Amino acid sequence: MEDVSREPGAVPAHPGSPSPQAPRRGRRRASSRPALARRTRRARASTSPSASPSASPSTSPPARRRGGARADRRRRRAEGLPGTLGVTLLGALVPGAGFLYTGRRLLGALVLLPVLALLGGAAWYVGRDLRALLAFAVDPTRLTIAAVVLVLGLATWVAVVYLTYRQVRPPSRPRWHTAVGHGFVLVLCLAIGAPFAVAARYAQVQAGLVGTVFDDDRNESATVPTDVTEEDPWGGRERVTVLLLGGDGGEGRTGVRTDTVILLSMDTTTGRAVTVSLPRNLMNAQFPEDSPLHDLYPTGFSGPEDDGFYMLNAIYGQIPERHPGILGKSDNEGADALKQAVEGSLGVPVDYYLLVNLKGFEDVVDAIGGITVNVNEPVAIQGNTDLGIPPVDYIDPGPDQELDGFHALWFARGRYGSDDYERMDRQRCAVDAIIEAADPMTVLQRYQALAETGQEIVSTDIPRRIVPALLDLALKVKDAKVKSVVFRPSERFFSGDPDFDYMRQVVAKALEPRSRPGLGKKDPGRAEDPEDSCAYAPADGTDATGSTDTAASY
Repeated sequence: MEDVSREPGAVPAHPGSPSPQAPRRGRRRASSRPALARRTRRARASTSPSASPSASPSTSPPARRRGGARADRRRRRAEGLPGTLGVTLLGALVPGAGFLYTGRRLLGALVLLPVLALLGGAAWYVGRDLRALLAFAVDPTRLTIAAVVLVLGLATWVAVVYLTYRQVRPPSRPRWHTAVGHGFVLVLCLAIGAPFAVAARYAQVQAGLVGTVFDDDRNESATVPTDVTEEDPWGGRERVTVLLLGGDGGEGRTGVRTDTVILLSMDTTTGRAVTVSLPRNLMNAQFPEDSPLHDLYPTGFSGPEDDGFYMLNAIYGQIPERHPGILGKSDNEGADALKQAVEGSLGVPVDYYLLVNLKGFEDVVDAIGGITVNVNEPVAIQGNTDLGIPPVDYIDPGPDQELDGFHALWFARGRYGSDDYERMDRQRCAVDAIIEAADPMTVLQRYQALAETGQEIVSTDIPRRIVPALLDLALKVKDAKVKSVVFRPSERFFSGDPDFDYMRQVVAKALEPRSRPGLGKKDPGRAEDPEDSCAYAPADGTDATGSTDTAASY
């Protein structure tokens, strides 16, 4: 019998086959629910006002990074390439100003305020006391710290400049704008940052120079004043003296002989200075009565050997060799002995010494670009009068001769065909020419070479603690007139048998605040102006203009 419950259109089952399964309508409905939900959401979104093309942008849903979008709208960008470069330049000259322009106030303040504080502190430090600045310049520790700070500050400044450029440039720009912008930042960092890099290098070089030349640990002296302090660098003295020595350790010389001996005496209040030049062949040099050397040489430095062992320039090498440690603990016994010889001979206390080895004189002149001097007669290069060895060349006479280091060295040391006194004059002229050539700009440009040379050729017993005061005094000396006393052969003076009483009188007269009246030009005890002996005055008595001028003799 036919199954009446079968739905219309249903296929009848084959006899004997299993009955068909009912459709799994419940599962289909369950699996379609997520899809149905998605379709519902799409339909709702398509009918929402925000999806309509005519909808206003203000009604669009906010982006996910709601706070970031508001922050971006507050940031200010430069317009175009000129604006970008201008704001970047402003940020380089006034670090932090570029950040303030873009609206990053906190970041700008964190950069700008420390810079202003640093500049203000530096201006106050420099302006309040020159002595404090000089003390800074001769303190290796502070100089090293300054070099490190400058390097770190330069690196930070470069980062600030580049970040400023990145933040002010427009979001959309041509590629060539980007290339020009990066090139501008590079040139800007090189142009403005280079002086700071040089300053850091100079600070490091200066620290090395001071630490080497004014090293109290290895410049111990038995003859320096013991009553000086930073507060009272002169120990109450009205004048301070420095013995300037030129050590000639050239070929064929045993050790160093101080062929240049000049005593510099400076008024600690006015800067008025007097130089006293002594001939290298001065015999019988005296020692102060309270010196152990006076007990050994009561009548002066002399003995049974060749006279060459007892000239003034031999004391530097002979005393340490013959009487080691006689003056006490010292790192340069020769300089201490020579200081006492000059003090006993001139009757003037000698406080400190400064030795320049003439082997490095050539490097100093080359480092400052040469010197200009007047050459009044041919000056021999090399040669030996005693051995009959002729010079290899000559420095030609003429006004305003420009000399490099090699020729300047022989101008100062050449003795073939001339005497010690002519050479002493040339040495003083060479020193004056170096001072004139070493203008501030030249010194800055060539400072590294000068400092490196100075470490090799300069030694002294000047304590580091009084160097700032001494530099301050040197500035006064530069502005004051310097007089010079030179002992030349005359009726009153002979280097082979000097009249030391006369020499002391001449020096005492030159050191008086005012010269005594009644001194004539031909008075051999009169202090002279170094410009007279360094002027152009050829041997025939005519100068560059054809007029005559006779220099005073002493």
